[in-house]
Amino acid sequence: MKRETKIRDAYKASRNVYDDVLTQKKPWTKFYIRFFWGIDDIEVSRLVLDAIPSDFSGKLLDVPVGTGVFTCETYKRLPHARITALDYSEDMLARAKARFAENGLANVSCEQGDVGALSHGDAAFDIVLSMNGLHAFPDKDAAFSEIERVLAPGGLFIGCTYIRGERGRTDFAVKRILKPRGWFTPPFHTKRELTEILKHRYAEVDVRNLQAIAYFRCVK
Repeated sequence: MKRETKIRDAYKASRNVYDDVLTQKKPWTKFYIRFFWGIDDIEVSRLVLDAIPSDFSGKLLDVPVGTGVFTCETYKRLPHARITALDYSEDMLARAKARFAENGLANVSCEQGDVGALSHGDAAFDIVLSMNGLHAFPDKDAAFSEIERVLAPGGLFIGCTYIRGERGRTDFAVKRILKPRGWFTPPFHTKRELTEILKHRYAEVDVRNLQAIAYFRCVK
């Protein structure tokens, strides 16, 4: 089975619990996040999304958008921005599209696509946002290249991703649970490796972490 198919099927199977896990709405999801990750995903999302200017009115690419569970409220405060929400999983994208429609976000366009082969032109976006995506992308080199290509000079690349070597319980969960099920795809970078990759491509790079989640802000 191709890795892309495995990833698609994995996220299709998890579509009914995805939001609950990330937002810790149920006791078992709260236990999973706190025990294996030791962080609050809501806090990480705030640290990432706070990098978007409050008066932003340019073009933003959100890849992968997932279900839009963390970004919807932010996008409601950006009525003049033109947002493209892209995901490889049609199931995740359908949930995001419904969420944005329910909140009246006419400025958000949802697209199914592959981050490793984006259909958009060079320098098409002022901001590229990638939350919890890099550790899932099957071809990370292609993803890094395509994101850099579609980002305009002076633009922002912001996001968060799993990094190995920071928390034993997290590394165990990734190796024994998330990777076998297709939710996470190797290779997985350390914080130092991720920083070096980004520094090779961007003029300004700031990488920080909460436990095994790195969050970053890069300027092209």
